[in-house]
Amino acid sequence: MATALALSMLTIYFAAAALSPSITSASKAVKYSVSSYGAKPDDKTDSTNAFLTAWNKACSSPSPSTVYVPAGRFYLKNVAFQGPCKTKSIMFRIDGTLVAPSDYSVIAKVGNWILFRHVNGVIVSGGTLDGQGASLWSCKAAGKSCPAGASNSQNVQINGLTSVNSQLFHIVINGCQNVKVKGVKVTAAGHSPNTDGIHVQSSAGVTILNSRIGTGDDCISIGPGTTNLWIENIASGVKVSDVTYQDVHGSSRTEVAVKFACSKSNPCTGIRLDGVKLTYENQAADSSCQNADGTASGVVQPSSCL
Repeated sequence: MATALALSMLTIYFAAAALSPSITSASKAVKYSVSSYGAKPDDKTDSTNAFLTAWNKACSSPSPSTVYVPAGRFYLKNVAFQGPCKTKSIMFRIDGTLVAPSDYSVIAKVGNWILFRHVNGVIVSGGTLDGQGASLWSCKAAGKSCPAGASNSQNVQINGLTSVNSQLFHIVINGCQNVKVKGVKVTAAGHSPNTDGIHVQSSAGVTILNSRIGTGDDCISIGPGTTNLWIENIASGVKVSDVTYQDVHGSSRTEVAVKFACSKSNPCTGIRLDGVKLTYENQAADSSCQNADGTASGVVQPSSCL
């Protein structure tokens, strides 16, 4: 199954992806450094084509491959890393920071900043994604006519990634199977609108653990819609199942920190909460469930509505 996973709708978006049962160690992989193809860690040189070249080399290789991003700040416009690939094992190793344009008009109308589409067996590891969403938040706060914004990220793993200041959702998992998110840190200012930490929809086999989320909107959202964003035309066709949230801590700008808004005809099933602690202004937060079923164990705050 192919799907999309995105990081930072202005940070990452994963669509139609799946995780292979085993991924070869990066030490055995052929490495393609973005610096070898012209990427500059100077915070201003457009490195989009260099990243795409490194990805295409790795994707077309029959052997396990690594796309390597060294230390430094690399400026990227919106980019889509497309599959399917010849190899079933790609490590996207980030030691530096990926930086979005500070001018939101450059990519906000696209809908996502970094997109992985139709990939299988990809690990995104380490690094920081800087969505530079402050200018778009200010535009919205002033009541001006502004674009909605872009978002961040199937058989995919996200390990130790940091996402800051996304324009919209930080990590989006849409139409995916077998996705594991571990050790992720998500941060956005309290006044940032619609900067949900992790949004999951139309997916199965998703696990989120050992992560810290502090956003201007829902820390975790699931289903066809979320705060101020309801996708009515596909609500009846969305199916989310077997999603686990384990050892997730964070804070929310809104009183409802956990929101499960699922389709009546295709309710969310198999949702599991284990060791979740989310607060609102250093106080107890609320949770909201609509057509969702699951279990809770260990310390779960806010109290589970499943």
